[in-house]
Amino acid sequence: MPRTHSIARNTKETDVKLELNLDGTGAANVSTGIGFFDHMLTLFAKHGLFDLTVDAKGDLEVDQHHTVEDVGICLGKAISEALGDKQGITRYGSVTLPMEETLVTSALDLSGRMWFVDHVEFPTEKIGNFDSQLVREFWQAVSANALMNLHLVLHHGTNSHHISEGVFKATARALRQAVTVDPRQTGVPSSKGTL
Repeated sequence: MPRTHSIARNTKETDVKLELNLDGTGAANVSTGIGFFDHMLTLFAKHGLFDLTVDAKGDLEVDQHHTVEDVGICLGKAISEALGDKQGITRYGSVTLPMEETLVTSALDLSGRMWFVDHVEFPTEKIGNFDSQLVREFWQAVSANALMNLHLVLHHGTNSHHISEGVFKATARALRQAVTVDPRQTGVPSSKGTL
């Protein structure tokens, strides 16, 4: 069965349409009106080998927060729905990824329970015209709606662009590990019998 999901979210602040294929090739078609965010979502798809389509229109005249958060909500829900009952998945993923002078660890558990820990500090408030604090808001929304534990740790780094890129790439690769079907895994990878 293809592990895909399409979702639409329409509020007074945003209109988001998102399609996700967990077993894709890394193809991305992303338009949010926020250039740096489009770049991060594109490399997330590429490094996760996820096919990802995002068409988001938000109240950018206010700021970027609502658009970024609502895309995160949609991506998290799409991950959860695409996984279905989670039969046979690896469940856990962890990657420590270098990006120039930056080193980031992303570790996650598709446990069905949300927890988010963020130990990433950005040296600048902006990356171009993108609010660097929105990296945290995005991943918190993803983890809450995917019902996963997500731990992000910045070991070192001085360039905000590299730090953000390290976070997105590391999390993509950790999620790619976690959603992979393990041929030796029968049923759900939990002693509880459910995730």
